[in-house]
Amino acid sequence: MLTLTSSVEIWAHRLPAGGKLLALAGVTVGLFQLGTPLALAAATLSVGALVASGGRVFLRESFAMLRPLWPFVLIVALWHLFTADLSGGAVVILRMATAVAAANFVTMTTRLSDMLVVIESLLSPLRHVGLKPRPLALALALVIRFIPVMLTRIEAITLAFRARSPRRAGWRILMPATLAALDDAERVADALRARGGAG
Repeated sequence: MLTLTSSVEIWAHRLPAGGKLLALAGVTVGLFQLGTPLALAAATLSVGALVASGGRVFLRESFAMLRPLWPFVLIVALWHLFTADLSGGAVVILRMATAVAAANFVTMTTRLSDMLVVIESLLSPLRHVGLKPRPLALALALVIRFIPVMLTRIEAITLAFRARSPRRAGWRILMPATLAALDDAERVADALRARGGAG
């Protein structure tokens, strides 16, 4: 639960976490400078080639982490189909998919401890105003880790609901998803306490 780092070690695991996070920020900003489907398709293919460089198993794991994204892709596609703005829909979908794939690549090739060191160093100026950067860095790192985990958990809850009912899940999964999030948070808190806390 504390890590989503891929078990398949590739070349990107050996790169410094700070460089990968900086590159991710640059890629994300760059994606919003691209406004045509052709340019964004080229960016998507580039990120896809980057992920594929990790081999077949790594690529399969990366695709599995993108699976929770499909409902958003479907909603955007249907809306832009309804408004007859296919080009705009392609721009939004390609930009979203590329950004998430790039973020997943960084997450899968960066240990939580390495990410924590980078975030803590960035927050170190907060010591001058009496705040401890370590707990804040841990909170930010855990948020980054929890987002894809919760998306996967929500997908599993949705599939379980569909297996038991012909109705759409919709708001009905809100309570079990909330309870699952609280249960995960409690487990993580217990693990942190067992290891001496956040420092």
